[in-house]
Amino acid sequence: MPPLRLWQHAWRLLAAAFVGVVVWLIAASQVPPGAYDARVRWLLLGDPLVGLLCLAAVAWRRRYPLTVTTGVAIVSSASTLASGAALLAVGSLATRRRPVETTVMAILCAATGVLSDNLYPRVGGPDPLWLQIALPALTVGIVVAIGVAVGARREELRSLRQRAESAESEQAARAAEARIVERHRIAREMHDVLAHRISLVAMQAGVLGHRADLPSDQVARLARGVADGAHQALEELRDVLGVLRASQTGAEPPQPSLADLPALVEDARALGADATLTTVDGAATPPEVVARTAYRIVQEGLTNAGKHAPGARVRVSVEGARGDGLRVTVRDSGAAGSYDPPPRSGYGLLGLAERVALVGGTLEHHPVDGGGFVLAARLPWPDERTD
Repeated sequence: MPPLRLWQHAWRLLAAAFVGVVVWLIAASQVPPGAYDARVRWLLLGDPLVGLLCLAAVAWRRRYPLTVTTGVAIVSSASTLASGAALLAVGSLATRRRPVETTVMAILCAATGVLSDNLYPRVGGPDPLWLQIALPALTVGIVVAIGVAVGARREELRSLRQRAESAESEQAARAAEARIVERHRIAREMHDVLAHRISLVAMQAGVLGHRADLPSDQVARLARGVADGAHQALEELRDVLGVLRASQTGAEPPQPSLADLPALVEDARALGADATLTTVDGAATPPEVVARTAYRIVQEGLTNAGKHAPGARVRVSVEGARGDGLRVTVRDSGAAGSYDPPPRSGYGLLGLAERVALVGGTLEHHPVDGGGFVLAARLPWPDERTD
């Protein structure tokens, strides 16, 4: 169990003491006037002392849960002030979610509650037996239920914390792996691109340095080759360094929007897809994040149609208005003939659903009767002119 801070210990003990004091005051108020026998003297002297000892004992309940709960529950039969400490011990034991131990201790605590109810004389005599049993049982039951709920909540938080720590560790491992892969890729790039070029330059320069008997036209040709090779190597090195600089600064290319949809559909058409597009009037444009999400929906729909429905007719529709929302639909007619389906990753539509949910939209996708598949989404397009 997670350790408790000092103030968490303090308020629990104060709550137990408050409950015990209330029960003790109720018992004292029921004593008949003028009565001062051994039981009354115990109520005034022994009962508070035993209650204080039980409160001190429950401070160790987390280290010795079963021992402390058993001892306090038994001793509470001789002290009404110890009833709060007994309830605290039983509730703390219930948070551990051990049904057998909790049930036994709850029955014991309820039984000692019945005994302590008849410990002192009272005006009008003892309560009915059913009330003497029902009241302690109900009180203990409520405390046990609260303890079980607290234990379940702690277990859930512990599980979430472990999952978060595991996710952070996995993310750090993936980032380290990505850095290593990128370094290896850059190393291969520099070797493949530059090594051959610089080797040729070195060979040509070596010939110039060791062959003084070469004709002037051959010397000029070798010198020109050295210059051209050095220039090409410099250009290729600049390209590699540009990739490095972009990865360090985190620069990203411009994000697509609805204006890029015609080019996207045209690319699909160039690859052989029978794709058409119906879109909104360009005079009214949705927010950037909504437009980008709509583009990704159409992109995913066209990609899936090309992979899983080759030769199909694909109809793309992007319609809506400010204040009414944006509706994006990609519908295909199904594969034109038999084909070998590619392996499914299952991550495309899942990632798309998360992207749509982030902007507050809804996504649905399902086969169509008669063949084909439809991917549709409704995205919010608030009316920014209204307050």
